[in-house]
Amino acid sequence: MSHSARSAISLRLRLALWYGGLTGVVVALVCFFSYAVHSRTHYEQLDTTLRHTAAHVAEEFSAAATRAARDSVLNASSHLGATVWTYGGARALVVTTRDEERVPVVNADEVLHAPTQPAYPFAGRLAPSVEPSEPALNGRFSVVRGAQAMRWRILVSPIANAAGGLIVAAPLDHLDASVRAFGNIMMLLALLGVLVTFAAGWLLAGRALRPVAVLTDAASDIAVSRAFTRRVPVSASRDELSRLAETFNEMLVSLEQAYATQQRFVSDASHELRAPLTVIQANLELLRRSAPMSPADQSAAIREASAEADRLGRLVGDLLMLARADAGIPVRQDAVELDAVIAEVIDEARFLVHGQTLQIGALAPVVVRGDRDRIKQLVLVLLDNALK
Repeated sequence: MSHSARSAISLRLRLALWYGGLTGVVVALVCFFSYAVHSRTHYEQLDTTLRHTAAHVAEEFSAAATRAARDSVLNASSHLGATVWTYGGARALVVTTRDEERVPVVNADEVLHAPTQPAYPFAGRLAPSVEPSEPALNGRFSVVRGAQAMRWRILVSPIANAAGGLIVAAPLDHLDASVRAFGNIMMLLALLGVLVTFAAGWLLAGRALRPVAVLTDAASDIAVSRAFTRRVPVSASRDELSRLAETFNEMLVSLEQAYATQQRFVSDASHELRAPLTVIQANLELLRRSAPMSPADQSAAIREASAEADRLGRLVGDLLMLARADAGIPVRQDAVELDAVIAEVIDEARFLVHGQTLQIGALAPVVVRGDRDRIKQLVLVLLDNALK
């Protein structure tokens, strides 16, 4: 696997992890909050049922004039979904109908003097209450353990003008089992949500990074083949990736033009350099192989070779100047005596004349800012063109 493929997969995995992780946290929080609200709601609904049962039984119990009537009230309370019995030493409250083997033992005084204990799990404390706040007949709630460690919800409610009161109890085994099952379902949904969001993130990241993979492959192919004429497809959607593809194509156009310019430059430079080199080599070969030559012929051959060498030097200087310009090397800015530079050029150009006469008049002292070598080369090129 190539380096670009590994990088794309790595980026895709990171995007999938970020997407799945953030979405998974949201799903987990939603599931946890749903569990908290669900559990608190159901336990508070049970407390409301116990309050209403206590209020109804207390009203009926207070209106009963005989013990038989009170027994009937307590026995009839079973249809309300709770077990009710009395506590206290007053003669009016000695009646009890509780099942000794089923219901827990409750110390009413301890419950009345202890803070109210909620029945819902700790997560329910984080959820808002959905039941209206009602007085519990000056009573208090508690949770106690009965037979087989089963939890019971207890409401101890005093009765007005009596030495005791009512104990209303309801088992929590079915409600606890229901809340636990709901919690397990929420945990499973949170886990499935994380897995689904990770898979969705993986697919979305792959789809989003597909144009990047196309650009990477194109750049790799161009780097190997130098086929600057190749272009990458641009999607119809005007998003960041389509603009990236357009910018990449514009870069390829620029590289193609620069590469073509470089090829033309190399071709032209080779052509221009070949002519003086050929002349120099021919004259040197003539001087080396020919029979003794007359001084005039030798001087002519040497002069011609020297002239071509000078021209070759100027060509090399021109190429160097172009290379520096392409490389972005800034031109020096020094104080240059222009009259002195022209005098030097005239003195050197005397060897370039072919029957012409060079004359120079009076030069006024002039100082300019620039690169002395480049200025001298420019004046020499102008003079050489004039002589030709």
